[in-house]
Amino acid sequence: MDSNKITALKTAILVLLVSVLAACAGIPEGGNNPPAVTAEPEDYRIGVGDSISIHVWRNPEVSKSVVVRPDGRISMPLMGDVDAEGMRPEELADEIAAGLSEDIRSPVVTVVVDSPVSSEYRNRVRITGQVGQPISVPYRQGMTVLDLVLEAGGLTPFAAGDRAVMHRQTGDEYESFDLNLEAILEDGDMRTNYTVQPGDVVSVPRKSLLRGEL
Repeated sequence: MDSNKITALKTAILVLLVSVLAACAGIPEGGNNPPAVTAEPEDYRIGVGDSISIHVWRNPEVSKSVVVRPDGRISMPLMGDVDAEGMRPEELADEIAAGLSEDIRSPVVTVVVDSPVSSEYRNRVRITGQVGQPISVPYRQGMTVLDLVLEAGGLTPFAAGDRAVMHRQTGDEYESFDLNLEAILEDGDMRTNYTVQPGDVVSVPRKSLLRGEL
């Protein structure tokens, strides 16, 4: 057998060995994780509490800095109230330009988010139900379901950890992913120890008499 064939055979054996070891250790492969939710900077949407600067070129009298009100609106000179919540900065700029065009010839509008306060709430992860302390904490890259459970003080004696669920918003829809927290905590089975994403909510139900869990 020539050296090239020997090298290829050794590589194949090494890959097979790594796969077997990972399976035995209960390490979840990437394909088992729920789909990641990522947001590019240009996809930022304005939210309640955000501070934004609106600049109208050559019209400083209508340029201003405002905070998005709890009703999701801002007030603009010559226009009155304008819906801002959920809009991208460039979309809001176009909306304002269209509204000002009745009084200003060809207005050029720029919107800049100075303080994205609302992103703090969107970029959090939460766990509720039968845990030591239900919590809402800032998302940290690499955080897993186990990290979240431990931060919440673990499960209570009444927790049905094998029926826990992680909820995730993908677009306009919510998806649910089954979790087995008992297997993670008691057996070291990490197959459902998913990496969490901003906005994820883990729910831990209570044991049920009807199921004979108590």
